[in-house]
Amino acid sequence: MTEDMTDAMREQGSQWYDGEAGPLVRPYAMTGGRTKPGPTGVRFDLIALVTLDPGAPGFEDDAALGPEHRALVDLCRTETQSVAELGAGADLPVGVVRVLLGDLLELGLVTVSRPVPPAQLPDERILREVIEGLRAL
Repeated sequence: MTEDMTDAMREQGSQWYDGEAGPLVRPYAMTGGRTKPGPTGVRFDLIALVTLDPGAPGFEDDAALGPEHRALVDLCRTETQSVAELGAGADLPVGVVRVLLGDLLELGLVTVSRPVPPAQLPDERILREVIEGLRAL
């Protein structure tokens, strides 16, 4: 937002500007009123890892992407991050991040690896036996 626009909002006493917080945009405005990510109903756990897809098509000129989408892509550009980390890094509510990630997933810009459920993790006893066996070699 330009400084002129910010000054104009302040002068008008606009409800869209808070002197301490800056410009305010409601979360539903960022998601177009949607609360669920994508038409497939994909759910993103807080610890799901999001990676920028190296084979992703270019998006620089994509008009479908808003500034919040671009912020998430930029955060993923440097390293894989969890949904919670993306929310903190972009300073957005996690619900909004989930919806925006659904858009990015549908466009093929990101990949998501979901956490392994604890029931599918190997037993700690077995892992200790493997370690002991390797040490014995």
